[in-house]
Amino acid sequence: MDIRIGTAGWSFPRALEAFPKDGTGLGRYAAVFDCVEINSSFYRPHQRKTYERWAASTPERFRFAVKVPRTITHERRLVGAGDLVARFLDETDGLGGKRGPLLIQLPPSLRFEAGVVDRFLADWRERTDAPTVLEPRHAGWFAAEPEALLASFGIARVAADPALVPQAAEPGGSPALAYRRWHGAPVIYESAYSPEALDRLAERLRTEASGADTWCVFDNTKFGAATTDALGVMARLNR
Repeated sequence: MDIRIGTAGWSFPRALEAFPKDGTGLGRYAAVFDCVEINSSFYRPHQRKTYERWAASTPERFRFAVKVPRTITHERRLVGAGDLVARFLDETDGLGGKRGPLLIQLPPSLRFEAGVVDRFLADWRERTDAPTVLEPRHAGWFAAEPEALLASFGIARVAADPALVPQAAEPGGSPALAYRRWHGAPVIYESAYSPEALDRLAERLRTEASGADTWCVFDNTKFGAATTDALGVMARLNR
């Protein structure tokens, strides 16, 4: 199985004994987890040399998922963003072979429009063959046409929890990548998951890993639940 478990960002409760006492925050995090999702790139650009430094400070197996800037998704809304995409890809090339999936998270107000999406993804694929996953947040995306369009470009769709609609709870688009983002429930970004929910998740990840690269990122980071939930799933998978 190739299952990567991590959190959004590499902050973690300092009191947890699972992590080494010495080193940088990223170095200590990477001693325990084998992936992380960089969310800060959504809000501001990072220089290529910053990505290079992050890559150099982590073990060989470690991988970074990187969130696409909101200037592309929320401001230009996937239209006329080629210059911004080129800049983002050049910056994240600094991760080298440690660059994992690129995450395109859309605003809730962005409906599926086939022409807009087709043009954006065609340009995206002309620029990069990097594994890519898209997280739509409008109900109109969860239908046959958007699913087929994503798959045609080799783009996976996030399986999210909580799910906007039932289909949103399961991976979609390209079957080559299964990428789960668990945001916390019942209170998004705050709540920890129950042991029973983590049991079910671990079983799903085992199943998905038989046919796809499998990632699970916990985004319920506000009070540190992401770290303990991620550690809990890892423990279940290692039993």
